[in-house]
Amino acid sequence: MPSIYTQADSNTRKTWFLLTGFLVFIIAIGWLFSYLENSSAILYTAIFLSVFMSFGSYWWSDKIVLAMYRAVPVEHNQNPELYHIIENLCITSGLPVPKIYIIPEMQPNAFATGRDKNHAIVCVTQGLLNRLDKTELQGVLAHELSHIGNKDMLLSTVVAVLAGVIAILANMFMRISFWGGKRRSDNENGNLGAILMVVGILAAILAPIAATLVQLAISRKREFLADADGALLTRYPEGLARALEKISSDPTPMKIKNDAASSLFIDSPYKGQQKTHWFAKLFSTHPPIEERIKILRDMEI
Repeated sequence: MPSIYTQADSNTRKTWFLLTGFLVFIIAIGWLFSYLENSSAILYTAIFLSVFMSFGSYWWSDKIVLAMYRAVPVEHNQNPELYHIIENLCITSGLPVPKIYIIPEMQPNAFATGRDKNHAIVCVTQGLLNRLDKTELQGVLAHELSHIGNKDMLLSTVVAVLAGVIAILANMFMRISFWGGKRRSDNENGNLGAILMVVGILAAILAPIAATLVQLAISRKREFLADADGALLTRYPEGLARALEKISSDPTPMKIKNDAASSLFIDSPYKGQQKTHWFAKLFSTHPPIEERIKILRDMEI
């Protein structure tokens, strides 16, 4: 059966275009900092970190996240119902059956990870299995499979890593600037060197913020897309809508939290800490749950 993810190839092109732009941005920032500090080491560090960390995130990000949350693999005989739901959804979507893991946490939540559909993992918490009925669980699993079908996992992981590289470079520049170094502005006459240094400091402050905003905007957009494709896969948007209501209203905290991985989950693991102010929403990893539920219930399938 053909895949329902008709936008996957387009998403792949957009992904590589975005990643290329991110890498160019990192190199440009590295060049600016190295020029201002009169040190080519900063530029070389920028290039090395961006390439090395992108490579590392591609191959090992899933293993790191699973270890972080102490996820354990599940065999068919341990939870046949969960396996059958995922297998049936994979047959419908045309995706290979991913590996399945359970996180020993009582907060209902879930995420997908892996570098591609042939090396994908769907991870659910024990709380999700306890809290949701079958149709609601189908909605959540269809949402996570849609992330796999749309090739979201690699994009979100690599963008998070590259945003981290920009933060590292900014921090390096600020430390060198304040603790000394052979600045180019020290050797140039006139005000040009001082102006360039001010520009460099502003870039060091604003570049990590801009990179984080791009990362979070991508995360929110992909959640909306996965909601829509998940509803299309089950042909029952109400199942996912009810699941999101239960997940968002459950007050159980997540014992293990990590800011870098929070965007992977179907809903923010920081229960009760989401803000509704427009400025705070810019830094939110997930779109407002009420908006997601409304869109699902307005869908006509």
